[in-house]
Amino acid sequence: MLYNFFEKIQRKKQLSSLKKHPNVFSQNIRIGVGNHFVLDKNLKKVNIGQSADFRNYISILVLENASLQIGTDFFMNNFCSINCMEHISIGDHTLFGENVKLYDHNHCYETSPEFKVYPSKFNKAPIKIGSNCWLGSNVTVLKGVTIGDNCIIGAGCTIYQDIPPNTQVINKQDLILNPL
Repeated sequence: MLYNFFEKIQRKKQLSSLKKHPNVFSQNIRIGVGNHFVLDKNLKKVNIGQSADFRNYISILVLENASLQIGTDFFMNNFCSINCMEHISIGDHTLFGENVKLYDHNHCYETSPEFKVYPSKFNKAPIKIGSNCWLGSNVTVLKGVTIGDNCIIGAGCTIYQDIPPNTQVINKQDLILNPL
């Protein structure tokens, strides 16, 4: 019972932070427990359409000068994350299975003269996900990708190039059984 009380307080706090931010526009959204909306005070804009539903343990990060646009009737299942450093847009009537991840950036790195990864420097490119899409569980979408309208992305796929409208993408793995 005490746990439910703290969950309710945490949800109210997250909704309040969304409503109070001057560059966040949202209507009629539902959030579950354990969600974290980290919104930089100098972000460009966050627009969440009507009837968005964020289940439990969602993480949404929108940094300085970045923008996030989510359409109406959006559904995000448990343990998903959006990491936005430039621009991410998601169309209407789109749903995410559990553990979907969106990254509109990656770390800068060098391979010559020696290998080096820069922890604080990033390459950025926008992500655009169309309307009427379904991204299955454990899908990862990387920077610079456009997914057209009416697409189904199967569980476990890593999307690193554009997907045309009306396309189904599956993670086809050959099953190799070796006797012990």
